Amino acid sequence: MLITVTRTGGFAGGEQTASLETECRSDRLELEQLAERALSGESPAEQEPVPDGFSYVVRVDSKLVELQDPYLTEDQRQLIDIVLAAVA
Repeated sequence: MLITVTRTGGFAGGEQTASLETECRSDRLELEQLAERALSGESPAEQEPVPDGFSYVVRVDSKLVELQDPYLTEDQRQLIDIVLAAVA
């Protein structure tokens, strides 16, 4: 499973994109379950944007959701943190 996160916005208005392939990871099953929960949860991107807040596009294989901070579910936040940290 390929998981890609693009984060835009924030105070500096920058963009960061990171991808993570679960196939060869020891935590593959946990990550894939987390991704499924994150995408099946609420998609609160329809909320009013917060000044200097982050916006996210999360793609899991062919599924895509647009999310807005601070309206993330715990599963969405955890998945985003793991993927973005994978390239740090």
